[in-house]
Parts: sequence; C-alpha cells; structure tokens
Amino acid sequence: MRTPHCCIVLLIFSLGCGIAPNNFNTSQRFYNGTASVGDFFTITLDPNAHSLTYKNLSNGDSGTTVYTVNEDGTYTLSDPAGNLVSAYEVPGYALLIEAAKSGPNHNQPALITAVKKSSVPVSSWASRSYNYMQFRTSFGGIEIGSADVDSQGNVSATGYWPFGSVGQVSAFNLNSFDTSTVQADVSESFLLLPDRGGARDYIFGALDGFFAVDTPNGALLALRKAATKAFDPSFAGSYRAMFYQKIGANMGPNNYEGGAPRLGTAALSISSTGHITMRSNVGTILLSATLQPVADASYLYGPAELEDPCYGSFTFRTITSNFQQEVFVTFQDRAALFSVFRAKLPWGFGNTYDYMYGVGLK
Repeated sequence: MRTPHCCIVLLIFSLGCGIAPNNFNTSQRFYNGTASVGDFFTITLDPNAHSLTYKNLSNGDSGTTVYTVNEDGTYTLSDPAGNLVSAYEVPGYALLIEAAKSGPNHNQPALITAVKKSSVPVSSWASRSYNYMQFRTSFGGIEIGSADVDSQGNVSATGYWPFGSVGQVSAFNLNSFDTSTVQADVSESFLLLPDRGGARDYIFGALDGFFAVDTPNGALLALRKAATKAFDPSFAGSYRAMFYQKIGANMGPNNYEGGAPRLGTAALSISSTGHITMRSNVGTILLSATLQPVADASYLYGPAELEDPCYGSFTFRTITSNFQQEVFVTFQDRAALFSVFRAKLPWGFGNTYDYMYGVGLK
C-alpha cells in the first residue's frame, strides 16, 4: 500500500483506556488536538466553570469560551471570537470540536480531534504497526493506510488516496520519515518534527495505541492494528460523531479546492455484523453500508498497491456508470474513525466530488 500524493508524516495517535463520560470528577481536563486544516491546539476544559481555553500554536489564535451542555451530550460554545462552535467530549478520553475560523488565514472550518494530554516519548510507538487516516480540507479530503514503526521510531507508510483512483493520478504512495530530528516540547506532551518550507509537525497522543501528527497538510490519526481481519463485535454500538463534509468539490489552479464545506454532528450506529448507519442531527441518513475487511478488498492490493492487509480497517465500495463511492472505518477501544469519498463518473476535467470524514465516540 502506498500513501497518497500529499505529505504523509505518519499520524500515530493514541486514545487511552475507556473512561465512562459519567461519574467523572470535576477537575480540569487537558487535551492536545489536531485540526483537519493543519492547526495544532492545546486545550484546557474546566467543567466547574463550564469554560474551555484554547491556544492554536499554528496560527497564534487563543481564547476562552463558556459552554452549555445540550440534551444529546454535545456542548454549545460561546466563543467571543466566533471560532469554536460546538464540541463533544468523553471526559479524560477524547474531545471533538467544530472550528469555524482555523487555518493560516483564520477563516476555514475544520474538525478538531483532541486526546488527553500525556507524555509521548518516541519509545511509546516504537516496534508497532498502525492503521491511519488523514483528514484534509483539500486534495480530495481523505487518505487511508498502514504505518510500521521500527525499534528506533522511524516510520514507513503506505497509503491509498481515493481521489487519485478517479483523478487519473497515482492512488497509491509510499512515504517514510526518521526521528533523528524530532525534538520534545518543554511540556513533554508533544514532539516537534521539521516539515518542508520551514513548517513543523506536532506529534502527540496517549500511550495505549492512538497517536496523532498535526501537519500543515492536515490531521493524521492512527490506531493500533488488530490481530485479525475480522470485525470485532465489541465495536458495535451507538457513537456520537462529529464530521467535516464538502459537497461539490473540484480542483482549481494552484491546488485550490472549491466546494461547500460544512461541519455537523451525527448518530453513528454499528451492528454486531459490521453494518454502519449514520444519521445527522435532523435524522437524514448520511451513510449506510455493510463493512468488509480492507484485507479482503482485492482492488487495494497488487505489486504497486497496499502492502499490508490493515487488520482492523474496514471498507465498502460502490461503482456504477454514474459514480464511485468508497467508505473506510477503523476502530479502537471506544473510538471509530470514518471517511467517505464519492466522485461522478466517467471522470473528466471539471468533474465534482464529495467527501466526508470524522470521529465517533461511545
């Protein structure tokens, strides 16, 4: 499996052991997060004051917003800057936020995925294998793949880029990076890795297998691979999800991607046999598919394609004379990462495509 055409600095992002959202103490909670537009956040949530304080280390924004808790468990944020809009939290585990004004120009909507702040030495992901998803706000939005980390923490990754499969460019890519230039931040809760053009990546996570890399190209999220390709019924259940969606996207000059982005919340239901249904907060069905192991998707394999069966990742593909749609989902503990890509066929210059990605927590 090769990683897609854009930079893939592996995302290794770890969600810790499951903690129930109820019966949690009321002390402050600290998170690090990555936005799909490529912004790194540090976040402090104070449940007593019902306040959330954030710093965007990528574009310099910061602020404090109060929040109210809705009947469905989501938070409505009253950010004076109009940046952070809503959130969903499993306390001390993970935090999802809809942002309206992120990115270098402080004007792009993006999904922020954050996990409990903790120390992340390179040794925490050495000699392990991961499935990853990359969430972007351009270049077709999504990428999925496999990453292997050697005993020194050096990464080799292979990935699949759905846009490339219809856009007449390579759908499979290879990538790698070494950790010789990685530096720990003074807080010891994230690592810094130089990127191209003087930019840098932020590597963070927890210690139980869910790590993240925030890059200028978007968010890379990775979960530990499963032992087998089969769907684990323990992942069945109801999830609260937040998602980023772009409808009618198309590529323009200077790598500009047009289209209408939106953020939303949804109810994600997964059966014991791996059927996934996602409904928006107004009841619209956004996704319905029966997942199969990526390991059984023969079109993803071959001499130039994915080089790993990605145990723990699942997919669903539909191709007709009018469109191609691909769905990918991967699980760990109480989290599900999902991504969807759909393009009009036959492909030609000016064709549009849609994509959606997000995270569900239960």
